[in-house]
This record gives sequence, structure tokens and C-alpha cells, in this order.
Amino acid sequence: MCSSAETIGAELKLQNPMTHHPLTGQPAPALSLPDAAGETFTFTPGAKGVPVALFFYPKSGSFGCTKEACQFRDALAEKELFKRTKLEVIGISGDPVDKQKTFVDKQKLTYPVLSDVNGEARKAYHVGKGLLGFAETSRVTFFIDSKGVVRDSLDATLNYGAHVKFVTKWLDKLEAEEKKAAEAPAEGATAAEPAAPTGETQEEGELGRAAQAVQA
Repeated sequence: MCSSAETIGAELKLQNPMTHHPLTGQPAPALSLPDAAGETFTFTPGAKGVPVALFFYPKSGSFGCTKEACQFRDALAEKELFKRTKLEVIGISGDPVDKQKTFVDKQKLTYPVLSDVNGEARKAYHVGKGLLGFAETSRVTFFIDSKGVVRDSLDATLNYGAHVKFVTKWLDKLEAEEKKAAEAPAEGATAAEPAAPTGETQEEGELGRAAQAVQA
């Protein structure tokens, strides 16, 4: 039987944040799950026109999951980039509603935390077990753009601190893309401006023909 150290070592070897996820570049699946209050929360990707950080985590109340959830909470409150881009954060685990409520209330989480008891969301997003099966759910974060497309995902069960950094990187990249797209039409308009001389040449030609007619 493997020791805990050997298990963690094997997890680190297999864990690869750069692995291509089947949903990358595809429309994100819509979800309807109960939130911590027991109310049905429906997530329709792209409907609000804002980017979304959708993160799956193993267990509410555990050390790493609490740290991760609170890092997202603090980033929403403190990071100007998160505020400026109007990022929506959604957390999901297989815990029942009552446990989600306890978790949300105790940690004062300011975003929806959903209960995926039947594994519907995990199946839709191709999220498997973590730590070689020792964790019921992998720690996976999906970055979904304002059009509802999955741009990238990070699968890092042990490294709970990497997920907010991953989202921050993608928000920076998204802002750069939008800035470049906004500048493109302006450059096109500038290039089209030197059309006036053609009109002046035509006018000069008309004057020349008029002068020739008078002389004749």
C-alpha cells in the first residue's frame, strides 16, 4: 500500500495544468444546481456578458478548500482587476446543501456555492476524482469568457493557491485582447483618411477642362 507521501508524489507527477481539457475553446455547459440556501441557481454561460471563474473543489470545510474559497472571496473584494472586469465566481462541490450553507456562513463567502450531490456538473465539465481517486472531486477551475466560451482550465488539486493566480492571469489576457480589438477600428479609420487629395485632383481637372473650353 502506498504511503501518503508516495501518493502526493505520484499526484504531483501526474498533475499537469497545461493538459488540454476537452471543453477548451467550446461553449461552457449550462448548469442548474441548488445553492447554499437551497434555491435553484441557474448558470447560463455568456448571458450576463461577463467573465466567469467556475471552480470545482473536493470538500467544503477542509483546509485547502477553505483557503481557496477565501482567496476568491478576498480577490473579489480587494483586487481592482476582479472588480473592473465584473468577474463572476461560482464554487461547486459534491457536498449537500446544509453543509454548503454552514461553509458559506462561516467563511462569509460572497458568491454562489453550489451543491452537486449527484455529480451532474462534474460530469458535464469532465471533472474526475483527485489525488489518484483519494479525493472525491479534483480541484479544477474553468475560466469562461464573456461570450460563454471556456478559454482554459487549471487542474491542481494540491495547489489550492494557484487558482486565483490562474484567473488573474486570464483576466489580464482578456483585457489585453479587448484593448487590441478596440484599437483596431481606430487604426483602420486613420488609414482611410488620406482620400481627400483624390477629390482635389478631380477638381483641378475640371477647372482645367473649363479653361480649355473658354479658350476655344
